[in-house]
Amino acid sequence: MVDWSAFAAAIAAPQRFLLVSHIRPDCDALGSELGMAGVLDALGKQVRIVNGHATPPNIAFIDPSRRIETIGAGVEAADLADIEMVMILDTSAWVQLGPMADVIRSLPARRMVLDHHVGQDELGAELFKDTKAEATGRLVLDAARHLGVPLTDSIALPLFAAIATDTGWFRFGSAGASTFRGAADLIDAGAQPATIYRELYEQDTLARMKLRGTILAHAATELDGRLAHTFVQAADFAATGALASDTEDAINLLLQIAGTQVAVILVEQATGGFKISFRSRCAVDCSQLGSQFRGGGHKAAAGGYVDGPFAEAQARVLDAVRTAMR
Repeated sequence: MVDWSAFAAAIAAPQRFLLVSHIRPDCDALGSELGMAGVLDALGKQVRIVNGHATPPNIAFIDPSRRIETIGAGVEAADLADIEMVMILDTSAWVQLGPMADVIRSLPARRMVLDHHVGQDELGAELFKDTKAEATGRLVLDAARHLGVPLTDSIALPLFAAIATDTGWFRFGSAGASTFRGAADLIDAGAQPATIYRELYEQDTLARMKLRGTILAHAATELDGRLAHTFVQAADFAATGALASDTEDAINLLLQIAGTQVAVILVEQATGGFKISFRSRCAVDCSQLGSQFRGGGHKAAAGGYVDGPFAEAQARVLDAVRTAMR
């Protein structure tokens, strides 16, 4: 559980905040940043949001005012020299911060983390973590409540998107009664679920749809159908015209196969190697699998990274999963 009194004390004195989240940002990362920016705005703070990777086009709707900046694209480390507090949201790992990691190390500012993931690095930060929270966006909502900040539509939209996506649109086991009560509060404050759903799931490009078809074409099952796995290689992006961000949530396609207990996808990165995503609907702990591959996450969902040629990388990952499933 987060000590909200300590959180309030940590943000009381600093006036200039930098909000940062992980590379390959998803709705929980971006929604948490935008929601927290709104909370800090209400407290009279000066806030900038700068990430290591640009906002993916398919979720850009979450930031209608284009408040989120990208390092190296109009903002440099020197522009952030006056920051007093760096708040890292939705990750506790240096590697997940990408090019912002070196920026944060170079700043004299204090650091704090608000996160719901299990693993963590030594970030030299004050940690505010709740690994039982369904989303970091939920923690931002709780922060607003404890700080007495009224919810506005500009806070509600990104936080609803954050919570909805990290709970699989409220269908994952992490979504409980309090999740729905929080969602109701966000709707009362102006979040529009139908509009958010349409923007998230009914605005696919043809290239994204073709890539989904390729991902399914690569899918295979084993262990009597309990393990489902697939992959995306650089050639697949080239053949379909899809973006790297178009693989977001693609792993959930495998969970729709009857009998699937564990799902795995490897996605080739432009810089080399493969990003791995794990999902579990059984006793297998994805966070432990992720930790074997320079990553981490939650019991039911985690990620990692593996180097090497595709066949070798895939074999290493699947061997680890098979061992965990025995």
